[in-house]
Amino acid sequence: MAAALASSCCCCSRPSLRPLPARGRRAVARCALAGGEKKNSFSWKECAISVALSVGLISGAPTLGSSAYASPLEPVLPDVSVLISGPPIKDPGALLRYALPIDNKAIREVQKPLEDITDSLKVAGVRALDSVERNVKQASRALENGRGLILDGLSESKRANGEELLDKLAVGLDELQRIVEDKNRDAVAPKQKELLQYVGNVEEDMVDGFPYEIPEEYSNMPLLKGRATVDMKVKIKDNPNIEDCVFRIVLDGYNAPVTAGNFVDLVERKFYDGMEIQRADGFVVQTGDPEGPAEGFIDPSTGKIRTVPLEIMVDGDKAPVYGETLEELGRYKAQTKLPFNAFGTMAMAREEFDDNSASSQVFWLLKESELTPSNANILDGRYAVFGYVTENEDFLADVKVGDVIESIQVVSGLDNLANPSYKIAG
Repeated sequence: MAAALASSCCCCSRPSLRPLPARGRRAVARCALAGGEKKNSFSWKECAISVALSVGLISGAPTLGSSAYASPLEPVLPDVSVLISGPPIKDPGALLRYALPIDNKAIREVQKPLEDITDSLKVAGVRALDSVERNVKQASRALENGRGLILDGLSESKRANGEELLDKLAVGLDELQRIVEDKNRDAVAPKQKELLQYVGNVEEDMVDGFPYEIPEEYSNMPLLKGRATVDMKVKIKDNPNIEDCVFRIVLDGYNAPVTAGNFVDLVERKFYDGMEIQRADGFVVQTGDPEGPAEGFIDPSTGKIRTVPLEIMVDGDKAPVYGETLEELGRYKAQTKLPFNAFGTMAMAREEFDDNSASSQVFWLLKESELTPSNANILDGRYAVFGYVTENEDFLADVKVGDVIESIQVVSGLDNLANPSYKIAG
């Protein structure tokens, strides 16, 4: 039976990462989730490949009486090995730094050895500190030699702030050198995090305005023209060691302005406050399905569900592509600027066969599977990633169905939201 299931699953086509069915119809689905196996869609326990191809984040999921294998066959996916181009970056902070719309080699040469400290610390014993010391010296030389080029890359309006950050970075590198000399291994990672925060802030100061025009058909929607940071407070019910956990999430409007803008607008409407986690199966955590028959946010100004288009920024492109997956565009080798690489990658759920059906349901990817390895991920280019959990992401694994989102609050970047609909009465 297992072999037969695997054979059947292997010929399935697309990932079915779609919104959950409307809350008014979820009694059966919730019982199925509580029982550990979802019988109205593919189960990753039944087939490892199906966890990526139809994990069940789908709106209007098949009912108990429908066939789990009713989807029509599609062209075979290209060999995922063509998507691999070196070791994948899995750190959310690094992914966000590299996703910024800048081209300044000098600051990247400071950034890279600081990020390499993470791998250096994986070495056992004092050899780790020897490697860290080489990283620190390399970053210090890069900062000293490239300071002028870094300053030239700063936006004129942010130059003073950038200079101050570079001074703090230089001092911090000296402090990290002393930490290494004192063989205080435990102090290395916190200092590394602090220095990379300086680097990221310098890089953000290199962005001068919003880098491209939003297509006219989406230009009046809520748009995040830059980045925003939100804190999501979740009440964990069944873990005695965790009660309230705050997840910090950075939303990237440079690469997904429509998607991120829609989410920030919903956050300001308190749409998610008090909402339960609606799926947590070890592969993803999902929420955003409101009470009632609707499967998304109903805009009070229209009385209809507000949807956003599929929005994918490709590395090397100047603006996102809209309304089509990269597979549909034939861009099999294209790398997305916001890949599903990090634990806690945040994206929009949508209907399987409607690229532009996302509304309010969001999910966080928790783990790699056979078909969702970092840098070779068949979810990339099919679902709109718009942020990463950057703090406490490991605790996402403790979140269960029924845990409550007590609040989501914007802590920075709200001024980057254009066309906020939450300010419109009614």
